Amino acid sequence: MSWLIFADGADGTDPYWESRHKMVETCIAKAGVIDPRVLHAIRNTLRHEFMPAELIANAYLDMAVPIGDSQTISSPFTVALMTETLRPDEMDRVLEVGTGSGYQAAVLSPLVEHVYSIEIMPCLSRQASETLHRLKYDNVSTRVADGFEGWPEAAPFDKIIVTCSPEAVPQPLVEQLCEGGTLIIPVGERYQQTLFRMVKTNGKLVREELRPTLFVPMTGEAEEGRQVLPDAKHPVVVNGDFEVRARQSDASASSFSSLPTTTPIADQVPGWYYARQVRLVDGSSRRPAAVGKAFVRFTNQTPGLSSHLLQGISVDGRYVQQLALSGFCRTVGVVLGSDANAAPMISISLYDGARSELAVFWLGPFGGSHDWKAQKTVFDVPESSREAILRIGLFGATGTADFDGIRLSKTL
Repeated sequence: MSWLIFADGADGTDPYWESRHKMVETCIAKAGVIDPRVLHAIRNTLRHEFMPAELIANAYLDMAVPIGDSQTISSPFTVALMTETLRPDEMDRVLEVGTGSGYQAAVLSPLVEHVYSIEIMPCLSRQASETLHRLKYDNVSTRVADGFEGWPEAAPFDKIIVTCSPEAVPQPLVEQLCEGGTLIIPVGERYQQTLFRMVKTNGKLVREELRPTLFVPMTGEAEEGRQVLPDAKHPVVVNGDFEVRARQSDASASSFSSLPTTTPIADQVPGWYYARQVRLVDGSSRRPAAVGKAFVRFTNQTPGLSSHLLQGISVDGRYVQQLALSGFCRTVGVVLGSDANAAPMISISLYDGARSELAVFWLGPFGGSHDWKAQKTVFDVPESSREAILRIGLFGATGTADFDGIRLSKTL
């Protein structure tokens, strides 16, 4: 196998060294990824080399970034989590479906024997291949193909990691996975997906549900066969009153469930994803919910540390001209951060078909200590809008903030 060793850059030759190390400590290790090999790989992978030049400033922020062809480079935490969950071994032959920028393949490269990576978009595949070759990732092979079909000539694979979401697991991937092999894949509806770890046992997949998530759709054959399509004409918030609770995975009674996962089931909020420092709370007579019986509580004691929930929503500006966003927030001892965005709020960002941000609207900021406070805003939807990301949380502020009754409704 090929082990790649990078200089830490502490001598000043790498201008992003400090930002990258800070990102690993604050956004990945503190968020629950503990495998030292994975943390080392993330720390020594130059994410800025895989970014569009105009967006390099965002390279070491824990966020997904558009890379063209309606695709994104996943957030560093997501890449680290999926890599750790895969449990890579130095003798593994791994198939990656969805090369994208090449960043995930680069992170996997020093951890396994060989990575075979498929990308359906020729331009992205060519660019990723050039970057991987330039950075001397010699144990990564790429090809242009529909990931639904896998890479039969190189099969079987010890592990498969899928960085785009089909509605159901493609059968060719099941067939190309070794007996006892692991598949990490986000599956589900366009904006309501679940990240699964699956182990092939006696020819069938035993599933473990890990967490709600959001990935770009698997295009090609997988998208053509999608049965449930999002309703972009009537955007709504899923589980905005937080009355739906997470259920224990069906795999919990099997030996498979002994595999580690970084997110306790109690911290998962159905319909929402990328949870940071949040938990579902049942209201009491002393601290009742604003709506119904339950609400979500964010708590953070470290200035700048992420504490939030996200939800993707289909919004088509050709059919929706105006939306109303509303919700409740209650705070205790909240201290706003130095960054204007480090404050409790409810925000919504609108994106076009290429996933470029068009507009941002918000409720808040909510500071100090106060009982439930209701706010509402009405905003115009740009005609080129095709989707939205709804965010709630402390966003780096410290203290405690409760949220409930989050609503999005069409007015025009």
